[in-house]
Amino acid sequence: MSLSVYQLKSRFQDLLRPLVTRLYQRGVSANQVTVLAALGSILLGTLLLIWPHPWLFALIPIWMLKRMALNAIDGMLAREFGQQSRLGAYLNELADIVSDAILYLPFALLGGVEPALVIALTLLAIASEYAGVLGLMVGAERRYDGPMGKSDRAFVFGILGLAVALGWLTPFWLNLILSLVILLLCLTIFNRVKSGLKQAESAS
Repeated sequence: MSLSVYQLKSRFQDLLRPLVTRLYQRGVSANQVTVLAALGSILLGTLLLIWPHPWLFALIPIWMLKRMALNAIDGMLAREFGQQSRLGAYLNELADIVSDAILYLPFALLGGVEPALVIALTLLAIASEYAGVLGLMVGAERRYDGPMGKSDRAFVFGILGLAVALGWLTPFWLNLILSLVILLLCLTIFNRVKSGLKQAESAS
């Protein structure tokens, strides 16, 4: 697997495990956490689309951290407490795609940022997740290969949100970084397809 923030997931889960146990004891379900994370992303994304003031983008890194925690929590509830379900699988994948899209698109409204870059990045992010899911259809595992997986994008956009709020980046640098993310997303899609086919061939 390519180098990715995703590789730190197990350590992050270890920190959250006591909280997950308490949530389970209180009757909280994995699907409830998934929906909560999606609703939070939709609310923040909608706020930024309506009022794309640079200082409001400081909310993105704060929410990205909370969203990463919620995503880890719902997965742990599902796997470790017998809450896995077909509905949960659908909710998990669809909620991530919708959440990512609505959190990325407000960057297209910033002055000097090229909207086409943000739109292309959003579409490629969706394609990369689809490429990961397609691993299951060819007889491989769900692929999480990097270098620009979901966790990596959350990290990058969290930093970008903070930089926008503090005025650290000019439009030139924002466009340059978005272009780099696009290139890394293309590489991510390639890696997921390649790894999925290789794993499927090994299993056959």
